[in-house]
Amino acid sequence: MAHMLRGKELAADIREKIRQEIEQAAGRVGRRPGLAVIQVGSDPASTVYVSHKRKDCADVGIQSFGYDLPEDVSQSDLLDLIETLNQDDRVDGILCQLPLPRHLDEFAVICAIAPEKDVDCFHPFNVGLLSLGRKGMLPCTPAGVMAMMASAGIVLKGKQAVIIGRSNIVGKPMAQLLLREHATVTIAHSRTVDLPALCRTADILVAAIGKPRFVTADFIKPGAVVIDVGINRGEDGKLVGDVDEASVKPVASYLTPVPNGVGPMTRAMLLKNTLTAYLDRNDSPSG
Repeated sequence: MAHMLRGKELAADIREKIRQEIEQAAGRVGRRPGLAVIQVGSDPASTVYVSHKRKDCADVGIQSFGYDLPEDVSQSDLLDLIETLNQDDRVDGILCQLPLPRHLDEFAVICAIAPEKDVDCFHPFNVGLLSLGRKGMLPCTPAGVMAMMASAGIVLKGKQAVIIGRSNIVGKPMAQLLLREHATVTIAHSRTVDLPALCRTADILVAAIGKPRFVTADFIKPGAVVIDVGINRGEDGKLVGDVDEASVKPVASYLTPVPNGVGPMTRAMLLKNTLTAYLDRNDSPSG
């Protein structure tokens, strides 16, 4: 029976360490870290995520600057706001909640954020540093997954890892971080032939596709570590993951639940990146 990797408790510990570090640094720097959060439109899921992020900031002592823009905001107005925030010394991190309305060029918006304030790690410069294995901020969800596995003492060196999903937000950067820890990595996707058979080769299986309960017991190698990054609404309105927890739990050695698994860690890593950006801008080493 799988041990449940609950990110909620670990995220609380990380937030407390961040809070303490901010308390120590604020007097020296003369201000607290600042995070600007931009939301375009009123998508319900995005509104929930943004409200959680603002609460997290308040809990650890990060100033949160909220910018709620209308659905029909122009590309030029959005880029002008980002440039203003790039120049604002109170702001250490800039987050533009995705997805954006279709009339906006998402890639242009990502590229407009100054790399040193890109706490999501979406800017091509930061993606390049990650790909090259250089020091830099790490994308929040993959970094959170790695922290969870490290906390549980899961050894990745020499293990076979399969990631279902090739998104720029989770799949691809997750592969880079697993490679750093010397895992052998395969990225699977919608064109993969015989996906269950491939997944059964995995010592570490990461599901990040956005399909509720897609991964069932026949995908799982006995004793595998299963990381469920999916967040979906079930027919009853409750949150469920990409993994069918009931069937997978008896087969896996570790499993992340949904909710309270990877999600809280994603938010904790955003705070950590904001702290890192703040300390780096003030010539102070981050912990």
